[in-house]
Amino acid sequence: MGFSTWQNKVCVVTGGSAGLGLAVARALAARQAKVVLVGRREEPLQQAAAGLTATAADVLIEVADVTCQEDVDRLQQTVIERFGGADLLCNCAGRSARQSVLDTPIEEFQQLLDVNFLAAVRTTQAFAPALIQNRGHVVNIGSLASKVAPRYLAGYPASKFALAAFSQQLRLELGPQGLHVLLVCPGPIHRDETAIRYEADARLPASAQQPGAGANIGGIDSDWLAEKILHACERRRLELIVPWKVRVLLTLSQLSPRLGDWLLLRATSGK
Repeated sequence: MGFSTWQNKVCVVTGGSAGLGLAVARALAARQAKVVLVGRREEPLQQAAAGLTATAADVLIEVADVTCQEDVDRLQQTVIERFGGADLLCNCAGRSARQSVLDTPIEEFQQLLDVNFLAAVRTTQAFAPALIQNRGHVVNIGSLASKVAPRYLAGYPASKFALAAFSQQLRLELGPQGLHVLLVCPGPIHRDETAIRYEADARLPASAQQPGAGANIGGIDSDWLAEKILHACERRRLELIVPWKVRVLLTLSQLSPRLGDWLLLRATSGK
């Protein structure tokens, strides 16, 4: 199933030098895909690519800032010139933040919207014609914060909610033309980045410094999640929510916002 689906397919992965982006790239390389790794710094991209060349059909690294339209246009032109098209765009680039919503400067909201939402809009608009032609895939890496908005995540939930809305619009408008769109909503991912401490703020509880701002769920293995993402693409699923048990919270939140808020507070107590 893996090789027949992905062998020699052209797969563009933003945020591909580390974390989930690199895990997706590894999974694609193991299936002999042609992998385009995109990131802002050349050295980490070179290091990441070195681990893929033994199995991938081809590896191309592109230094690009996906919040910059000029960089995205150059990326799209390079991929089309080298490979003639694209079969998968995986929008993994993004970042989180820690701050109370009223203390978050407008500039911080704008930055989070740019990297977590508008970057995906830019890359999708750039690659959509090629992806539609090939009945390809757009994978948008959201978060459980695409569905619920826990405390102390600054503008992160707003940016991820926007990504979820964009994904649904894409499905409805371009699905009939052959484009598959998958929204991935994972909990905290277990990786080195989760050990990063955000700038201390005495007004926030200690749990806000933890992965997922104190979410009471274990970290998700990025390689395991990458396999789930490719499997979901093969089945052309619309959403992938991990862990599955969170779906109960999401359903109850839709039925009763008051109950949903109470459950979310308990689920993000950090205990």
